[in-house]
Amino acid sequence: MNENIISGIKKYVNMMMWPLENHYYHQYEHALDVANRVVELWKKEWISDEMLEILVIAALFHDIWFVIQYDDNESIGATIAKNYLKSIFYPAEKIKLIEELIIATTPTRLPNNILESIIKDADTDNVWRDDFFEKGNSLKKELESIKKIKILDPEWTHYSINFLREHKFVTKTSVIERQAKKEENLRKLEEKVVLPESWPSL
Repeated sequence: MNENIISGIKKYVNMMMWPLENHYYHQYEHALDVANRVVELWKKEWISDEMLEILVIAALFHDIWFVIQYDDNESIGATIAKNYLKSIFYPAEKIKLIEELIIATTPTRLPNNILESIIKDADTDNVWRDDFFEKGNSLKKELESIKKIKILDPEWTHYSINFLREHKFVTKTSVIERQAKKEENLRKLEEKVVLPESWPSL
């Protein structure tokens, strides 16, 4: 992996995302988290050395489209990455693959290969962590700030429960390492949903 290229991309992404003051979740630190996780998955999923650099670059760029538009525009992030990489004369065939990996992080999109599986698992790796609830609150705060809405706690809890129920890790490594803890976080959320002490009689 070319550390000079990676270092330059880190500086560029940090510079682009730094002004996003009301992005409490989608920050440069999230891009670094995803990049670090793809390195871990690369080692354990036995992917070629050549693919590591491509995965890390895609991870660093995967949320940069937030500087242009908040919703549904992973393609913008792919274009930003393409333009930057073309400016440093990065190989065209590798740029195409990086674009595809960025678009693969679209939440509703299913992965088509192991590289897409790795970046999707890395992007949602926080669902198993102890700071899942803290990260969730940061995302809630971000949505409220950007969309100028107020999200009530019961509504957010139900949203989080549904997200965890529908979420699926797709690499063998993540299933082995993360699934049990993710299910524990789901149980903690479900315990917050208070049921009536007694149901009304018919």
